[in-house]
Amino acid sequence: MSNQNLQISDTIWSKFTNLQYLSLKNDHLKQIPSGIGNLKNLKVLDLSGNDFKILPLTFSNLINLQELYLNDDKYFQLQKSIPVLSKLPNLKSLHLENDGLKVLPKNIYKLNQVESLYLNNNQFKQLPKEIKRLTNLRYLYFHDNMLMLPNQDILNQNLGIKITL
Repeated sequence: MSNQNLQISDTIWSKFTNLQYLSLKNDHLKQIPSGIGNLKNLKVLDLSGNDFKILPLTFSNLINLQELYLNDDKYFQLQKSIPVLSKLPNLKSLHLENDGLKVLPKNIYKLNQVESLYLNNNQFKQLPKEIKRLTNLRYLYFHDNMLMLPNQDILNQNLGIKITL
């Protein structure tokens, strides 16, 4: 359903309860349909390249979601969406690439279930200190940022995670 510029009714989602993968990439959605919360078996969701700001509260019903793509979402307000994302117990991979991020919100620690975080192609000048509070984080993908420290200095910070620059 990518690249379609679709207008999707909230009632249609209840017909796809067994759906495990959904891509709504580049559909220019101004908001995510609240009915998407009916997709309780969804494991992978790609919402990249849209125009929404926040995730609907019903998004927290996606209890089996393991991987979420929020790349190229320039208007996305991560800080306001963390309370919803923190209610996804199986969310292991979070993609926030090319979102124009300069800092991570202080409440990022609430996403403690995340094991892989993709922050490539943003505007970070240094490794965000908030990363240390994500105790289950194992992999950080951080290339093509505006780092002021040499790559080796970042890798030597001994955070206990694999960092890919």
